[in-house]
Amino acid sequence: QVQLVESGGGLVQAGGSLRLSCAASRNIDNINSVGWYRQAPGKQRDLVASITSGGSTNYGDSAKGRFTISRGNAKNLVVLQMNSLKPDDTAVYYCNCKAGVAWARREYWGQGTQVTVSS
Repeated sequence: QVQLVESGGGLVQAGGSLRLSCAASRNIDNINSVGWYRQAPGKQRDLVASITSGGSTNYGDSAKGRFTISRGNAKNLVVLQMNSLKPDDTAVYYCNCKAGVAWARREYWGQGTQVTVSS
């Protein structure tokens, strides 16, 4: 069973930066995409950013222009650089990995890391 572990969350003042990282407990083969989602209390889980194995990126509206996603390798999967943080960015951030082939898709989630932005 592959586990994803996020790191880098914490408390930061508005305007500050955080860097989130996600690593897998063992190499994941046939990665299609990796990404970050977030969920604030009482809200649904939304896409922050994702990146495919080919390098194509997709950002949620709230992340555009402020966050940058970078993919790593089969174990150190992905990094999210978050700049100009706002209190509205406060949420639990989850790492996501989609892998496999057409007839055998796999999806993995991390346990989440808390990001709190104070005003």
